[in-house]
Amino acid sequence: MTVAGAEKIHGRRREKRGRNFSADYFVTIPAMIDSFLVPERTVVTAKGDGRAVDVSSASNRVFLLTLHITNIVEQESLDVSIFGSADGAAWSPKPVVAFPQKFYAGQHPLLLDLTQHPDTKFVRAHWEVNRWGRGTEIPMFEFNVSMKEVPLDILKEASAEAKTLTG
Repeated sequence: MTVAGAEKIHGRRREKRGRNFSADYFVTIPAMIDSFLVPERTVVTAKGDGRAVDVSSASNRVFLLTLHITNIVEQESLDVSIFGSADGAAWSPKPVVAFPQKFYAGQHPLLLDLTQHPDTKFVRAHWEVNRWGRGTEIPMFEFNVSMKEVPLDILKEASAEAKTLTG
């Protein structure tokens, strides 16, 4: 259909209007941190460390960590701790948070609250594995650790709900 044909159907011609948007027309939405401290499908047989993740750009200092164990062998344990750093090179001597020791596959959530650690700009996972019993002595775990920033409004809502339940 031609422009002239469209004009006949609609009875008028639409003018092309230029749009002039000012800079304050757009809203800047801060990027929420959504990353992996240990990548998906990571297979480990010995202790080790994940990569450092920069959390300095986070608008909120509270994160939901999820340890997802996807494959194991029997009679073994996995300990995962999270360490903090101001520069990504020197790490805290003690973990800022740790998952309880795990023996089975599954998903295990944990909150990481860095509000009491204002100098922490980087975090990384550290894991220890152990195996006992019969069979091979080498442990084997396939797992990942995801990290998602908790939006402030959700955190406030959960805190308010917790106060009413305990209050």
